[in-house]
Amino acid sequence: MRDIAWITSLIGMAAVLALFLRVAWHASDAAEGSEAATAVTRVRAPLFWVLALAIVVVMAVTLGGLPYAAPREQTAEPLTVTATGQQWSWTLSHEGAAVGQPVVFAVSSSDVNHGLGIYDESLGLVAQTQAMPGYVNYLHHTFTEPGTYRLLCLEYCGFGHHDMPAEFVVTAP
Repeated sequence: MRDIAWITSLIGMAAVLALFLRVAWHASDAAEGSEAATAVTRVRAPLFWVLALAIVVVMAVTLGGLPYAAPREQTAEPLTVTATGQQWSWTLSHEGAAVGQPVVFAVSSSDVNHGLGIYDESLGLVAQTQAMPGYVNYLHHTFTEPGTYRLLCLEYCGFGHHDMPAEFVVTAP
C-alpha cells in the first residue's frame, strides 16, 4: 500500500510540475481576452470537478489502510489500569490482564509530559497516548496475544528518560 501511495504521489507531483511548466512557457503567447484565454476558462470547471473526484477516490482507497482497528462489541467488563508517569518511572495500578479482556489505561503524569507507548515482545508499538500533568487520557486496548509488554516513555522528559520502562503481563485466558 505504501508503494502505491508513493507512486501516486510522484505521478501527481510530476503532473503539477508539467502543468506549471506549460503555463510558464506559454504565459506570454496569448493576450487577455484572446481565444486561448477563453479556451482555458472553458476547461477550468470540468478540470476542478475531475480533480475533486480524483481526491475523493484516492481518499476512499487509502483510508481503509489506516492502522485503526474496527470497534468491537465488548463482551467483558474492561479492566481499568491507572498509569502515572513521573520522572523516571511508571506506576501502574495493575500489572497485567488476560488475553481478550478489554483494558482501559487511565494515563496521567505527576510532573512533566510523558508519552506512554505499549510495545510487544518484538518491540513493535501496539498502542500509545500522551501523559500530561493535570489531565487523564484514556487508552482503550484489548490484547490478542499473551506475553510481557513493555511500557516505555515516548517523549523526552529529562535526564533519566531512557530508564523508565514498566512491564504489563498478558496471560492466556
